[in-house]
Amino acid sequence: MKLDARMTLFMTLVGVFLTCLLVGNLIGGKLTYLHVFGRDWVISAGEIPFPLTFILTDLINEFYGRQTARRVTLLAFAMVGLTVLIIQIANQAAWFPPAYGPDWGKTNMTPFAFQNVFINAVTIQVASMFAFLTAQYVDIGAFFLIKRATGNRFLWLRATGSTAISQLIDTIVIVSLAFGLKVTLSPLHVGRSAMSFDTLTSIIITSYLVKVAVAVLVTPVIYGAHGLLERVWNLHPVPAEVEAGDI
Repeated sequence: MKLDARMTLFMTLVGVFLTCLLVGNLIGGKLTYLHVFGRDWVISAGEIPFPLTFILTDLINEFYGRQTARRVTLLAFAMVGLTVLIIQIANQAAWFPPAYGPDWGKTNMTPFAFQNVFINAVTIQVASMFAFLTAQYVDIGAFFLIKRATGNRFLWLRATGSTAISQLIDTIVIVSLAFGLKVTLSPLHVGRSAMSFDTLTSIIITSYLVKVAVAVLVTPVIYGAHGLLERVWNLHPVPAEVEAGDI
């Protein structure tokens, strides 16, 4: 098979998409914050790579069709699962005995650090798998429902609208699954540590608002990439009634 420019472009889009998704899962356990309106709003560091996933999802939807977008979604779901499996296998491997010594951590990763970085992130990764799968299918469906109603007009509406709908589901599911077991609604602690209900709600609200704001802000980028793909690669948007375009 000849690896022409169109196939190379598709592979690049999918490769960057998978990278952003996997890295987002690995760093998702870190909580940072935005200081807005006089208060701190908690947000996961996993939101950092997601603006690129919005752009790539919309481009794959637009130029390769919903059937192709669903296949990419299933591939991404499987790759996150493979990542979790590999991490678990690596965790079962015995540590080199000197790793438990007091001087080991000065130049190498310690068992404690490995546990914190990778194993404690498994909950985030598994939660992300199911949140991602659900949200992506909603995004793809909403994108093409809007496209069917508006034709090739109003790219901003189908890009932003589908993201606003799907990311509400994604944010609620992933935050609830990833951090929900750590929430305490009473003096009795549930899970390994306690997280207040207010903090959980703050994470959901802030994460969702950031995602919607980013979806709006990247609209010019989507228009620019849309035009670039048409002019340079001679790609054309797939009509709403067509399941998959020609790669």
